[in-house]
Amino acid sequence: MPEPLHVTQLLIWEFRQSVRFQAFRHSKNPHVGYPLHEAEKMLADFGDDMRDGFVAVVETDLMRTLITGEHISKLRTFSGGHRSFDLLHVATAIDLDAREFLSFDANQNALATVEGLKTPLRNA
Repeated sequence: MPEPLHVTQLLIWEFRQSVRFQAFRHSKNPHVGYPLHEAEKMLADFGDDMRDGFVAVVETDLMRTLITGEHISKLRTFSGGHRSFDLLHVATAIDLDAREFLSFDANQNALATVEGLKTPLRNA
């Protein structure tokens, strides 16, 4: 990418929480998640990426995002089974006038696509 990856505080929070949760899962069952040292390295690498300008934090209006997310939820969740954070991430992208949406989650990409966003990682 020629420019930094634009993320929101919501995405940063979800990423960090997910890494910590996977380390917890691994501590209970070594066949799932990943070890604490890997989790700590992931978090440190992400911090380095933010510091080095590969990731740029963009400001959002949380109330607006919640309203947009509610609208999308009413239209799409009964038929598409979308999770709360998936709705909020897509709503945030829409509110920020994003053109592309990057995710490795098939259902999240499907939601973004139906909402008019390009999903270049959809078939990756």
